[in-house]
Amino acid sequence: MIPFPDISPEIFTINLGGLSLSLRWYALAYLAGLLLGWRIMARMMRGAAIWGDRAPMKPEEVDDLLTWVILGVILGGRLGFVLFYEPGYYLSYPAEIIKVWQGGMSFHGGFAGVIVAAWLYARTRGIPPLRLADAMAVVAPIGLFFGRIANFINAELWGRPTDLPWGVIFPGEAAQSCAGVAEACARHPSQLYEAGLEGLLLGLILLVVVRAGGLRRPGLSFGIFLAGYGAARMFVELFRVADAQFITPENPLGHVIGGPVIGLTMGQVLSLPMVVLGLLFVLRAMGRMPVARAA
Repeated sequence: MIPFPDISPEIFTINLGGLSLSLRWYALAYLAGLLLGWRIMARMMRGAAIWGDRAPMKPEEVDDLLTWVILGVILGGRLGFVLFYEPGYYLSYPAEIIKVWQGGMSFHGGFAGVIVAAWLYARTRGIPPLRLADAMAVVAPIGLFFGRIANFINAELWGRPTDLPWGVIFPGEAAQSCAGVAEACARHPSQLYEAGLEGLLLGLILLVVVRAGGLRRPGLSFGIFLAGYGAARMFVELFRVADAQFITPENPLGHVIGGPVIGLTMGQVLSLPMVVLGLLFVLRAMGRMPVARAA
């Protein structure tokens, strides 16, 4: 078993007249993912050759897109959490919806928010939406990687109990409430599993696709990202503790479809359509002729 490292969720805190302002690793992860993705996308738009004919947008247009993406992540992530995970509670207390600082964000909701924001941006600027989606898919694993590392530092979204040598002893009463375990309870570091699969591995696959001319096939990179993320998330859900609101004594694994032993968690239910849709995009892209290189 591995003791949880002595890392505070807060990088530093400044006290100003009784008001505490903290910079947290989670906020820094969001910023790092967005800023690195922004810079890489802008660089991609300067390389017309990787697109075949020409880049779908100007590098300076990526600056404006960043604002739209941030709004999509925040609004979509919050509304997704409200609708997918605790609709009953927020229906009773609608004023709580705006309190994003108290936690409660959904990746699938944030992803949907980014898709809507990017589509609206593309429509207003005359940018081919599918080619924009390809560009965003290439840089998305960067944010996923940093986000999952921040989840680990925050000691949240941990996995199920395990006796494997890399099991981590997460702090907190909830993490240590393991049935049948008298001493310290070790759990799968599922956040690191996701960082490795959704971030590093998926990012490397997309990099290889780009270098092999994949951006000349509109929809290919986007489809690979959809299917890759969905498959990785569904796999890691086998080791990750389900959301507390779905766990009961009769349903200890938190399945929302199926039985208490064999079934699907909410994360798997939301990821399955991503896998199917992603494969359809890949098949469609591979069935078409690639965009010809400019003479």
